[in-house]
Amino acid sequence: MKNKYILLSALAIGFASCEPEFENAVDANYTAGEANFSSYVALGNSLTAGYMDGTVSRGSQVNSYPNLLAQQFALVGGGEFTQPSYADDVNNLGGLMLGGNPIGNTRLVIDASQGRPETIAGASTIEVSNLQAKAFNNMGVPGAKSFHLLASGYGNLAGVSIGQANPYFVRHATTPSATVLQDAMTKNPTFFTNWIGANDVLAYATNGGATSNGNTAAADHNITGNLNPSTYGGNDITNSNVFANAYSTILNTLTNNGSNTVIKGVVCTIPSVTSIPYFTTVPYAPLTPSALGGSTNINALNTQLYGPLDAIFTAYGEPNRINPLSSTSANPILITDVDAADRSAQITAALTPTLGAPTATAFGAIFGKARQATSADLIVLPASSVIGSTNTSAPSPVNINGVSYPMANKWVLTANEQAKVASATTAYNNIITGLATTINTNAGHTVIAVADMNAIMNHLVTGLRTENGSFYTANYFSGSANEGAVLFSLDGVHPNARGYAVIANEIIKVINREFKANLPLKNASNYPGINILPVN
Repeated sequence: MKNKYILLSALAIGFASCEPEFENAVDANYTAGEANFSSYVALGNSLTAGYMDGTVSRGSQVNSYPNLLAQQFALVGGGEFTQPSYADDVNNLGGLMLGGNPIGNTRLVIDASQGRPETIAGASTIEVSNLQAKAFNNMGVPGAKSFHLLASGYGNLAGVSIGQANPYFVRHATTPSATVLQDAMTKNPTFFTNWIGANDVLAYATNGGATSNGNTAAADHNITGNLNPSTYGGNDITNSNVFANAYSTILNTLTNNGSNTVIKGVVCTIPSVTSIPYFTTVPYAPLTPSALGGSTNINALNTQLYGPLDAIFTAYGEPNRINPLSSTSANPILITDVDAADRSAQITAALTPTLGAPTATAFGAIFGKARQATSADLIVLPASSVIGSTNTSAPSPVNINGVSYPMANKWVLTANEQAKVASATTAYNNIITGLATTINTNAGHTVIAVADMNAIMNHLVTGLRTENGSFYTANYFSGSANEGAVLFSLDGVHPNARGYAVIANEIIKVINREFKANLPLKNASNYPGINILPVN
């Protein structure tokens, strides 16, 4: 596991019900139905922890969807719901420190004077080594994959600096060897939610299908057949058999606390990623003629770079891999595609007579797997700050990212990589729903209800109108005009507080339907959206 916790997973948005019962309804006949909320435990990753704007902060955690659910459960006998303490986040900045050194960024905000997201000014005051050594009802751990919930040592402080432990879990693991699931079970749950598994595939997606070095492809262990997760890289796709074994263990443990009573709960499927702002905000063709410096620069690029490369690729049967830049319309960025045919040798051979062997060899190495992006590619949100910047490790003049130097693989999720994500997501969701069905069939009644966040997510693409009449879209923040319609936080992956309220409502609907409960919904419009500061 890598020490990078902009992880993942994705926002789920709801269907409208006909006659919603909101949290401020008067004299409502609320009931728990067939559920027992006296000890509610939530397992999951960053989505469960209340992660938003690139971190967990004191303010964001309050609006985690499990905490919002617990508030509704309290109306029908739900007990105390505890979350890891963020009292040390005195200025509500989020971030993480280890031994006084930052290991996680503070939260993102919009500086109104600049009009763009940026890290909030100030240093984090959350020190990982200030151990709480306590289990909580909210056991969401940012960055966790399915098998991490069963991993001894995942909460060991000594493992953080070498990437073998999770700093978020370290803060509150009861012992260095305790597992997330073991600590969760010490709360003796009578009801649970489990939304784990997104990071098993989404870490691959949000990092453009690349390993930490940027250009090398991360592994899809459904293809490699590797069943040993201790050998996985942080961005690798988990083998579906590994996922199935871990998920089965988690569910079987949660539904059986050692008594004769079967514990009920809700599991959430893993949403597809292609609709979230992290993948839909940055266009594949952002290079306008003005951005490229006008016709003079465009002609020079075509003469010195794009034209020769186009001729070489065309000669080997790839006429549209790179085309000359247009001086009248926007152009696609130049990218590295690890699945493209490697033309390093051909480029070197073709350019040696004019450039000389050393330079031609360098061009072959740089552009051997290059191509222009197409509409089938998804450019990840962080690429927006890289496109057009100078690549300090590349020689001039082929050193402008996306223009004269191909963007690294980590900035683009290609169609082939998207197919791997979709395949793994489908496999995981079949496992989740299949295990729930088996447990329910064996019990003879509903023990595990399924909140199909994947299906719900698909409805966000065209926009959704929720129960109170509010209309939401999958757009990223683009100014005050769409501020109220955005359910995503500024990291483009995780919900804002309003989005978490919508997620809580979807789970409440499932509980009401499957367990014959009558719980009120949250009024999502009562919760804050994007955080805008006059000046950062």
